[in-house]
This record gives sequence, C-alpha cells and structure tokens, in this order.
Amino acid sequence: MLKIRLRRMGAKKAPFYRIVVADSRAPRNGAFVEEIGYYNPITEPVELKVDVDKARTWIKNGAQPTDTVRSLLKKSGAIE
Repeated sequence: MLKIRLRRMGAKKAPFYRIVVADSRAPRNGAFVEEIGYYNPITEPVELKVDVDKARTWIKNGAQPTDTVRSLLKKSGAIE
C-alpha cells in the first residue's frame, strides 16, 4: 500500500520535511516513489509547497495520506 507521508530532513532541532509517496513498509527516511512537495515549519510564516496535480493523481490512484499530510494537503488546496 502506498502512503503519502513526511520524510524528515534538516539538522538536529531544525526539521525540514519533504512530502513523498512511499510504500507503507519502507522506513521513514527510506526508499520512496516520488517527491511531491516540502514543508518547513521553522520559517515564519510556515513554508508549504505541494504539487497539487501530482498529489491529486496519487490520491486518485489509491495512495493514502497520513493524518498530518492530510491536514497539509487541505491547507494547500489539494484536497477538500
């Protein structure tokens, strides 16, 4: 099963996340299928960029977003 989830990047105590489509069995920072955006919670205001077309395509094809990513996709307008 494919999941749309966050992949943690950045330094210690300075998180930066990439929004990726990955197999649910893969580790958090392991192999992924495609990167569809990023999320930077440290900046003010929070920086969020999502390729809306890719996100909608993956959801239509059966990828399940995690709860956190679902809320981020709602903010970006990718899902309702």
